[in-house]
Amino acid sequence: MVEGTDTLRVACLGAGYFARFHYEAWRKLQRVRLVGACDRDPEKAKATGLSAFEDLDTMLRMASPDLLDIITPPPTHMPAIRAAIEAGVRAIICQKPFCTSLSEAREAADLAERAGVVLVVHENFRFQPWYRAIRQALDEDLIGDLLQLTFRLRTGDGQGPEAYLDRQPYFQTMPKLLIHETGVHWVDTFRYLLGEPEAVYADLRKLNPVIAGEDAGYFVFDYADGVRALFDGNRLLDHAAENCRTTLGEALVEGTRGTLTLAGDGSVHLRHFGSLDDSVLLPAREWEGFGGDCVKNLISHVVDGLLDGKPLENEASDYLKVIAIEQAIYESDRLGQKIREFAVA
Repeated sequence: MVEGTDTLRVACLGAGYFARFHYEAWRKLQRVRLVGACDRDPEKAKATGLSAFEDLDTMLRMASPDLLDIITPPPTHMPAIRAAIEAGVRAIICQKPFCTSLSEAREAADLAERAGVVLVVHENFRFQPWYRAIRQALDEDLIGDLLQLTFRLRTGDGQGPEAYLDRQPYFQTMPKLLIHETGVHWVDTFRYLLGEPEAVYADLRKLNPVIAGEDAGYFVFDYADGVRALFDGNRLLDHAAENCRTTLGEALVEGTRGTLTLAGDGSVHLRHFGSLDDSVLLPAREWEGFGGDCVKNLISHVVDGLLDGKPLENEASDYLKVIAIEQAIYESDRLGQKIREFAVA
């Protein structure tokens, strides 16, 4: 908790491709003040329009932020978290994938807890408006007893030798791609919507020979009440949307009294069992920012938690479960069998 203040001083580490969504989101908030941007490329840091730094320790010392937003790759996470804690920050937001391993992520969470520092993982898909609308519909029992949830990832950006090079070229060399970089969003989103799974089965494959990691596959979550959740991912295929990056795919949430449908335009529809017609729960619109402005939604949630004492989602100690499940997905694919015991998170 950042007590005795109504404004947070925020500094950001990283000024790469996705970082722009963070800077845009921070600038929309009323109760924060951006005090610095740090990147190993000083020109990128300067391009943010903020006080620019090339060295994190220097920025932490000179800008004195209350909160550090880490928007850099996993190998940088642990050193940045340690440096921020030693510099006296009160809160940290860290992008996913979080750290380089479950053990390192656990070390980071423990370090923050011992120091009394709030550490939140920037896992933003659960903050997309369509998943909030689906969660509300489930809470209001609009479709009866839930039986299954399906998400079909169809990004349409993974074909041919030029795949990913125009936006995130490092995707081509990642040894683990579909699940570690992308599917992990739905590991967390399924947890947000349905709770903790009891078991997982996965079948992964690589279709584009120019990349290092997997780009297609499935995982299925088992739940105690018989519910199943299916992630069906294929980065080579697309879906019906003007912009495939709005939702990255389509979803069905099916219950005994109806079905919720997420379309590629971000709209959510409810069809009652036995009916041919549906009603719109969340209309399509021109969303600001990435993914329904989910970056802003997440950081606004963190600001409200820090300044108003509201409960926080995705604190690092809880997010360890996501990493443990991701690990189990890869183990299931390697062994060709269902995994019921997840690593202790």
